[in-house]
Parts: sequence; structure tokens; C-alpha cells
Amino acid sequence: MSDEQEYLRLASADNFRDVAGSGYATVDGGKVRTGVFYRSNDLRLSEVDSAALHAIGLNAVIDLRSPTEIALHPDPEVPGAENLHFDAIGISMDRLSGLTDRAEAVALMDEVYRGFVVEQRCRTAFGGVLRQLATGGPQLFHCSQGKDRTGWVAALLLHVAGVDDPTIESDYLLTNARSAASRARVATEIEKHGGPDLVAVYEPTLVVDVEYLGAAWAAVEEHYGDRSTYLRDGLDLDEDTLTRLRGLLRDS
Repeated sequence: MSDEQEYLRLASADNFRDVAGSGYATVDGGKVRTGVFYRSNDLRLSEVDSAALHAIGLNAVIDLRSPTEIALHPDPEVPGAENLHFDAIGISMDRLSGLTDRAEAVALMDEVYRGFVVEQRCRTAFGGVLRQLATGGPQLFHCSQGKDRTGWVAALLLHVAGVDDPTIESDYLLTNARSAASRARVATEIEKHGGPDLVAVYEPTLVVDVEYLGAAWAAVEEHYGDRSTYLRDGLDLDEDTLTRLRGLLRDS
């Protein structure tokens, strides 16, 4: 996807993008509608980018972060947009601070993604987010880095829209390219406090990997049998909500 095809980019939120990309194709020959749902990392916005968000006409900014994360960097007020909070439980800071090698970090990330599916608090949060999104766009959802909690919501939306798994995975992996600058800043802080070896230990927690997304899909299969049952029983989404979401997501 070229920069010219991007619906909108924000310099101060490098992982901000349209969930639809430039209009992803669906398996039945349709495409995903742009300008409806947006995803991002945290919103420490410049004046120019704040004005750009206002110009979109957002009706809601959905924050997936924990209260602790929010206290550090509260969302700005975007005129016309309601600020909403669904705590989707990200990476445990206690677990994160105790990592000693890369394999342990990868295992933690797999556990986080399985938790998106099996933890009741996560299911409550993600179900609430999708019900809110079904009320209509344009809306923005985000977490701290815009990669894990945000990435799972985006993957679910694209699946509901009828996008195939390779495209969902490709969109998910865009985070690694889009967030290079903000990831480098985090890596610099880690190196400052623990040296380059610690950066190597933490690197799996700073990126997205198809293995992580696969861990969540595998948990869906294990606990619910298929994705439709997960959406219905795990996230408590009725058919009316899913129909509204598809109508919002699909251009045809």
C-alpha cells in the first residue's frame, strides 16, 4: 500500500491508519469502506494532527488502555467526539519487568493474545468495543502502541467484513513498518536503563508477529470451535449488531 493510497496519516501518531486500508477486497468481490473506522497508538497529538482528527468528524474516541496507562497520557478532547474507555488488559507490567530472555518474551506475547479470547474481562471489553462501533462511524479506537489490543479489534472487524486471512495478517503486520519511529524511542529508553542486551530481550514485545495473532485465532478454535461462535457467545454479539457492523464496513 503506497502513501498516496493512505486515507490519512498523522505525524504525531505514527501507527494511526484507516482500518480499511485503501479499501481491502473481500472474499466475495466487495471491498471495505474507508473513512469509517480508524486505529491508532496513543494520541499525543500535535496541533496540526489534532485539527486533522477534528476534520474527520469523529463521533467517538475509544481507549483500550488500562487506567494506569490513561493516567500517564490522557486522551485529548476532540471536538464532537465522545471519549469512551474499555479496559482490554494489555501486557502486564509486572510480567514485562521480569523478562530475562527472548523466548520468555515470545511466550508472554502468546499468552497475552490467548488472553484476549479466554479472559472474561477481555471478552467484555472487546464485545463492548464492537457494539459501540456498530452504532456508526466515523470512530477511532486505540491503545498505547496500537499493535496488540488495537490489532485484535482491527483483525475482528476485517474478518466480519469478509476479508481473507492473508490480507488480515498483512494489515496486522503493517504496524511494524508504521510504528518504527515510536518503537525506536522505546528501544532507546530500554537501552538507556538496561543496555543493548535488554533491548534484544524485549524486542518481541515491541513488535507484532503472525505467531501472536495465530495464538488468538487458535484459542478461538479451541474454546469456541469457530469464529462465528466466538463472536456470538464469547463477545455476546447478536446478529443485528454483526449485520450493522458489516453494513458499516462494506462498500458493496
